[in-house]
Amino acid sequence: MNPFEFLKSINSTKKDIMVDDDTEKGYNPFIVNRGLSQFLDTILFANEMNRYHHLDNKLQFHYLINSIRKGKRFSKWAKADSLDNIEVVKEYFGYGSERAREALRLLSDEQLIELKNKVDKGGTRRSKTN
Repeated sequence: MNPFEFLKSINSTKKDIMVDDDTEKGYNPFIVNRGLSQFLDTILFANEMNRYHHLDNKLQFHYLINSIRKGKRFSKWAKADSLDNIEVVKEYFGYGSERAREALRLLSDEQLIELKNKVDKGGTRRSKTN
């Protein structure tokens, strides 16, 4: 079962979808807690389940579905920047990781390709078009 179905059940439908062992095995506490941690009204519940990570999946799901108020919670799923791009910026400018992430947001795709070509040392690791 898709982890986003569990989030939908916890946030909006309040339907207990954990009906058998296969469904319990499909529950991924990390993904569900990460999804809940993006909202002010559910972050403490997610943190509580992180503290009690040793509990069974069924117990964690039932705690969340019965504790969190029904509501519409939608957000863009946070994704990490490409590690390869961050490494290129770090190498070219001599920045640390945090500063490189900030600089990466300012660079266009064309500028990033140009930086990759300048720091390319040859070999098969990086292609000149990416």
